[in-house]
Amino acid sequence: MGDMEIPDELIDQLLGEYEGPEQLTGPDGLINQLRKRLIERAAGAELEQHLGYPPGGEPPEGQPNRRNGISAKTLRTVDGPLAVELPRDRDASFEPRIVPKHARSFDGFDEQILALYAGGLTTREIQRHLRELYGVDVSDGLISEVTASVQDDVRAWQSRPLEELYVVVYLDAMQVAIRDQQVVRKKAVYVAIGVTLEGTRDCLGLWIEKSEGARFWTSVLTELRNRGVKDVLFVCTDGLSGFPEAIDAVFPASVNQTCIVHLVRQSLRYLSWKERKSCASELRRIYTAADADAARQVLDELARDWSDSKTRTAALAVWERAWDRVIPFLAFPDEIRRIVYTTNTVESLHMQIRKTIKTRGHFPNDDAALRLIWLAIQRAKTSWRSCYNWTQAMAVLRIHFGDRIPDNA
Repeated sequence: MGDMEIPDELIDQLLGEYEGPEQLTGPDGLINQLRKRLIERAAGAELEQHLGYPPGGEPPEGQPNRRNGISAKTLRTVDGPLAVELPRDRDASFEPRIVPKHARSFDGFDEQILALYAGGLTTREIQRHLRELYGVDVSDGLISEVTASVQDDVRAWQSRPLEELYVVVYLDAMQVAIRDQQVVRKKAVYVAIGVTLEGTRDCLGLWIEKSEGARFWTSVLTELRNRGVKDVLFVCTDGLSGFPEAIDAVFPASVNQTCIVHLVRQSLRYLSWKERKSCASELRRIYTAADADAARQVLDELARDWSDSKTRTAALAVWERAWDRVIPFLAFPDEIRRIVYTTNTVESLHMQIRKTIKTRGHFPNDDAALRLIWLAIQRAKTSWRSCYNWTQAMAVLRIHFGDRIPDNA
């Protein structure tokens, strides 16, 4: 059926005296007329199969069910509203697969609503877009119904089994305004992104909590383990206090790496705008050093050179306090450093999510927030690519973690 070709003669006959695209599209266009006939004929064929006899024929012996006229239904389509007449049976046991009983849309119309919603459009903007493009008026309730229909998909995605081993898991949280007991509050949306052995990225889950904290991150990591993750080579975080203990409690063999970009930002906050550029260049010498010892020498050198400046001394103190979590990646070559030195992967996703939700103001509840963020993630994933130079990176990873990486990976 999928390889069937429609004869040119039939196309010519259907087009007749073709004058322009307005003959094809729109509620009264040829495409919608064909859609109507095909739906009605397909539903008729399904009823014939259901009852076991054709129209005007004799029903099988012992078959009490009969045809019972038609029912009219108006469907939403991408070419406008479409009125169809669907056959019925007496005992109402027939449900056409082409248009299920309670369906009110056809040909991806609901997917159009979800795509617009995932793109950050408000309900009114979606209504206006569908009215202008397809000549269809949709209610607030319909849009709410369609967007709420993905809740089961979100739950299934959130509980799906995961890979046994991830090369890197990036952990970070973003603040989102959500109504909670009649009060709009900023809540933390926890996000975990994993890099697989094939070098592909995947968002592993979303969690909402009143605020970001290491204790809740422990429960997030525990859930990942319960969903099948047995090992993680690197866990990259923003340096939140208590994070190392949380990681060690669940994945003790993982290398715990603080995001270098976060540290640079934190340290530059102590400096004036004039000195930030030059100081950032000096700080770069720390995290591009050949190894941890060389990095320590740079840090000590800067401490001496900047000792007469309270602000620069405060900036270096950020690195001093986090030093044990700064240096792990310095034990690896550039192929690995490129992958683990920053949580920019998850921060880039956060930026795309914020673009989607910025018109919302706030969400009515946690489920509504999760639905839109999940849709935004599905949209963002379409542009994700494999990690740079992954074949070389895997060769280096095998040298350092050979006993933890499967032979067939």
